[in-house]
Amino acid sequence: MFVLGLVGGVASGKSLVAEQLQQLGAGVLDADRAGHEVLEEPAVKQALAARWGQGVFDADGRVNRRALAEIVFAPTPQASQELAALEKITHPRIKIVLQSRMKQMAAQGTTVVVLDAPVMFKAGWDALCDQIVFVDVPEAVRRQRAATRGWSGEEFARREAAQELLSWKRSRADVVIDNSGTVADTRQQVAQLWNQLLHSQGGGTPHPQNQLRDQESIHSR
Repeated sequence: MFVLGLVGGVASGKSLVAEQLQQLGAGVLDADRAGHEVLEEPAVKQALAARWGQGVFDADGRVNRRALAEIVFAPTPQASQELAALEKITHPRIKIVLQSRMKQMAAQGTTVVVLDAPVMFKAGWDALCDQIVFVDVPEAVRRQRAATRGWSGEEFARREAAQELLSWKRSRADVVIDNSGTVADTRQQVAQLWNQLLHSQGGGTPHPQNQLRDQESIHSR
């Protein structure tokens, strides 16, 4: 099984790229979704309560992700320490979930899996991938997209600051997809990526020994 790691900035449209790859036949793993599941594990909830008390839970005893985000992304000097504490609790467990899902998908015959993870390198999950794809979008466009989600400019900046520098992410990528244009433009680039992956194996399953290394091969702009 070949694993494509999907990275990019906040509101870069990684989910769109993942969905298009899924339509072409890839399986998709959303690390954020796995993280939401992990937050409901008893051991994790116990650790969260020990660190932040009952204020990060709702009336039903479920983790209030917004309340937790307000702590770890707060505009305070202590926020980075709180975020690090949360990541120490959740990242190892998320990795276990991701590896388990990959094994299940391989057993079901899935040949290509897309791992969509905002903190791919920070968490060390790039070690699970055979190739990294960077979704490139100018900051101004990403801010506009984030605003449609109800995020303020300050929240966008805090979330962006919690991730690695975009220039560094891009430098670590094997392929760059420009998602600043239309959906059709992005779909064309994704299809090209998919075809090149298949072609590298003569029409068969992509293999890590035949990775694409030309970052501009998919970057159409």
